[in-house]
Amino acid sequence: MSSTELPFVPPANVLPKVGTVRVAEGERLRSVELPGVTLTMRSRPPAREGLPPALFVHGLGGSSQNWSALMALLDDSVDGEALDLPGFGDSPPPDDGNYSVTGHARAVIRYLDASGRGPVHLFGNSLGGAIATRVAAVRPDLVRTLTLVSPALPEIRVQRTAVPTGLLAVPGVALLFTRLTREWTAEQRVRGVMALCYGDPGRVTPEGFSNAVHEMERRLRLPYFWDAMARSARGIVNAYTLGGQQGLWRQAERVLAPTLLVYGGRDQLVGFRMAQKAARAFRGSRMVTLPDAGHVAMMEYPETVAMAFRELLEETGELGAQRAERAERAGRPDADGAAVDGAGTDESMGG
Repeated sequence: MSSTELPFVPPANVLPKVGTVRVAEGERLRSVELPGVTLTMRSRPPAREGLPPALFVHGLGGSSQNWSALMALLDDSVDGEALDLPGFGDSPPPDDGNYSVTGHARAVIRYLDASGRGPVHLFGNSLGGAIATRVAAVRPDLVRTLTLVSPALPEIRVQRTAVPTGLLAVPGVALLFTRLTREWTAEQRVRGVMALCYGDPGRVTPEGFSNAVHEMERRLRLPYFWDAMARSARGIVNAYTLGGQQGLWRQAERVLAPTLLVYGGRDQLVGFRMAQKAARAFRGSRMVTLPDAGHVAMMEYPETVAMAFRELLEETGELGAQRAERAERAGRPDADGAAVDGAGTDESMGG
């Protein structure tokens, strides 16, 4: 992207403060400085000590807030953290301007290495799903299970409704779009995003809509907002064209961690037809399809996704191990800690 296409983005240390980021009750934010990148982490204290760590990675245009509902439901199963990818949420742009899938994956790996929290239960949605796939493939030591919600993996025939998002990757389009939509209000933009991402936008509560408008207003004041969007969109497109060992489908085949795949029947960005291909690529994976969900099932149907994740823990023996550990600490035998065997199942769960 030419430096003349978008406004100059000042260095991260002189970026203006444009407003506060919403923090839900029980959550907390902190900033982590790493080589070449600064990440904002959103966390929720676990219901009890000793729970295994989890890390949640959002998609294009999203933020750590996309995982708030699911993190609250899983605070009795994992010690969860969600990050704002570089240039998104409350994280400033990366020092090197690298918004590729590999660049984002490198930021995730740097955080896990620096924090010592790995191996984690790794979650990813859309772009975050592609990032999580790459992390799990190249650093299996950092991932104990992988949960992908509508992962952005290469498609030969892209849905027509996904084409406008892909066009953001074309040089000059982001600048043109900002000019054409200059008069759009934050409310109009949010309605458009929700119509694209939700199976049924009517499920969004008035409070949820108001919070989304507030966040959109904040982001639009960031000088690097469209730059981060355009470069990350280009990163997805470039990742789709990679072959060999760097190809995302090839890397999916290399993932060793038990994997949960979640697809929405009304997804306008990731083709529902890709679910079966993903189930074949990720060895021994468990697949859950939600016919009424769109692109962000963890926001639309967090209870269903939480239940599916707990079933994954049962299958892998993780939940049984947690029960046994609690029973041992309590000084009593574990009566219900037996793990449920089986993998590679295919379920259809209605919304």
